[in-house]
Amino acid sequence: MAVMTTTVTNEPLLRLRGFRNLFLAGAVSQLGSQISYVALPLLAVTALGAGAGQLGLLAALGTLTVLVLGLPAGAWVDRVRRRPVMIATDLLRAGVLLSVPLAWWGGWLSMAQLYVVAVLTGAGTLLFDVAAYSIVPGLVGRERLTAANTLLVGTGAGMDVAGRSVAGVLVQVAGAPVAILLDALSYLWSAAWLRGVPEPRTTPREPEPLGRQIAEGVRFLFGEPILVTALLQGTMANLAFPLCSVLLPIVLVQQLGRPEWVLGAFLAAGGLGALAGSASAHAIGRRLGTGRAAWLTSLLTTPAAFFVPCLPLGGAWVWAGAVAWFVLTFRTGLNNVLLVSLRQRVTPDPMLGRMTATMRLLLTGALGAGGLLAAAVGELWGTGPALALGACVMALSWLPYVRSPLRHQP
Repeated sequence: MAVMTTTVTNEPLLRLRGFRNLFLAGAVSQLGSQISYVALPLLAVTALGAGAGQLGLLAALGTLTVLVLGLPAGAWVDRVRRRPVMIATDLLRAGVLLSVPLAWWGGWLSMAQLYVVAVLTGAGTLLFDVAAYSIVPGLVGRERLTAANTLLVGTGAGMDVAGRSVAGVLVQVAGAPVAILLDALSYLWSAAWLRGVPEPRTTPREPEPLGRQIAEGVRFLFGEPILVTALLQGTMANLAFPLCSVLLPIVLVQQLGRPEWVLGAFLAAGGLGALAGSASAHAIGRRLGTGRAAWLTSLLTTPAAFFVPCLPLGGAWVWAGAVAWFVLTFRTGLNNVLLVSLRQRVTPDPMLGRMTATMRLLLTGALGAGGLLAAAVGELWGTGPALALGACVMALSWLPYVRSPLRHQP
């Protein structure tokens, strides 16, 4: 393990060579990832005739990878240099994705291969993200984390919207294999730019057993009230979002008979909300303070969740629900900047990988639980109760801030 030291500068962030290269690497690879997010299941359906169960497994494998590897990944990243990890995972994902169009053109593509691709890309993304979150403080200094994360998260949200919008057109025009090939090339682009990211100076420490490191990371997270508050509110939000969104295709397309583009527009409103929230987070945080901005935004936006259970009424309620979805995801985008920056500020450098991986494991688990709960409630009692349950959980997700020291963080 190592202690990282940082040279602080007031130079504009994008003039800092290391941060600029990290930004350029992430922007293009995130765009490519969102293209594959759409293209991979479409290829499974169109080329292999995949059914609902196969698509569900394909989607679940990425989440399962995080749940299985999350804690060891964080401990491992904390004991190695982070830039080589990021470059290696970019090259891994590029090679794995490149195998998909090659297999399709060669006539030997199978669902088993796509499952392997989902697992390996999920593992690569987990390791890359943990290393990236851990290296940012050393590149910009802790005083500038909010501004840096505003750029990184805002760009990521923009790429989410752009990538998923472009993906459908690209698949229609050029085919899913070509779209996946472009994603593979985006990871090669990322690896090339990461070569110019300096590795922050470190002071070597005596290596510890992996199990002890994992336990230290878990104890640190649950022993820090600020991190516990961030975790609890994030867990509630992540539990609520699938309850409110998983059954939307049934509500909008099957029950209300709306065309598929209405579902796409509804979900796109969420992408725009996350983009707006992340883009304004730095300014709001500077004006109100990080903690106050996070809890006041949660308090003011979460009541919008009660518009979502009104979707089955149809008519204007659909568009009111889309506006509410924008408001709810605005809060998510803002929190993704402010709370991630706060987590990085209160966590010592040698603990960053483990804290990030543990937090990601628990938040991802909440997303998975929300999806399973949506399926169970929807199957037993219908879509309306599932949407209502999600709205209630979301509307109460500001409660962890009450009496928490996080509210007073600058």
